[in-house]
Amino acid sequence: MSYREKKIIVGFTTGDINGIGIEVFLKVCRKKRLLDFFTPILFGSTKLCFYYKKILEMEMNNVQEIKNFKEVMDHKINVFNVWKEDIKFESIKINHTDSGRYSIASLKKAVQALKEGKIDVLVTSPVNKKYMNFKGFSFFGHTEYLQNILEGESLMVMIHDTLKVALVTNHIPLKQVTLELSVKKIIESIKILHRSLIIDFSIEKPKIAVLGCNPHSSDNGLIGYEEKIKIKPAIDHFFQERGWLVFGPYSSDSFFGNQKYRNFDAVLAMYHDQGLIPFKTLTFHHGVNFTAGLSHIRTSPDHGVAYDIARKGIANENSFEEAIFSAIKIFNNRKENRKFISSKFLQKNNN
Repeated sequence: MSYREKKIIVGFTTGDINGIGIEVFLKVCRKKRLLDFFTPILFGSTKLCFYYKKILEMEMNNVQEIKNFKEVMDHKINVFNVWKEDIKFESIKINHTDSGRYSIASLKKAVQALKEGKIDVLVTSPVNKKYMNFKGFSFFGHTEYLQNILEGESLMVMIHDTLKVALVTNHIPLKQVTLELSVKKIIESIKILHRSLIIDFSIEKPKIAVLGCNPHSSDNGLIGYEEKIKIKPAIDHFFQERGWLVFGPYSSDSFFGNQKYRNFDAVLAMYHDQGLIPFKTLTFHHGVNFTAGLSHIRTSPDHGVAYDIARKGIANENSFEEAIFSAIKIFNNRKENRKFISSKFLQKNNN
């Protein structure tokens, strides 16, 4: 049996090696029952794994180095060594510019494997964007890099069983948000979100709520004009012309405070904190960052590098575990969707 015929192969990046990425990765993979559902490949370093095993006092004997993808084994933590130099781990942290370099190397190798079909899905560990930029990484973060490498148009979506929040704009200063917003951009975001809800989450007729941009959704133009000239026309484009279940714009404070989000399959926010503050408040430790709209699947936990608790053994791995199984579920949903489309095509041609 070739490695491509085995269960789902999940690739992992190291993230910032001074953060909690490797810790939560090992905490999940030491749960041997979970390895019944997927086979992990870490793009990093076996020495890095052994170092964290030692300082965190983890009892694990299933870490193995692989030199090519034919060596991948089930129920093993397969590690593809990305860098050859010997990192001298001490009681102090690796300097930040080097940690940025290792984050980049791990990400590039993992995304290459994803694009080439060597892994089925990718789970990325948290990085410090500042230190990656120090080493010449010209993209703000994972989403922007993946958009450049993979096919499709990306949309950042935070997902949980009870709430899904997508963002029209990502990592930009608040003062630039209204400049970035346009009818075209909002329409494109709704398109990507609607399609993702169908093919990635098997929701046949998605119901989407769109938030306003200004306080109280502008109070009929008293506090700004974006709702009237940018957001409402985009909503009408789908609701009136296509019959899609797209509603809004809603004032974000009352929308989440009154739990209106429970009446929708997803929410489209205009900017980062408008969507992520309520999402993380409601789902922290269990939310997942998903890059929708691309040809390949990438998820990530909903937390950052957490330097303050790194190497203490207290990092919570729940969101990381959710990121893995969300990626697997989306992978299976896409596969079933392709089968359904194929069968519909055959039926049409046989009639």
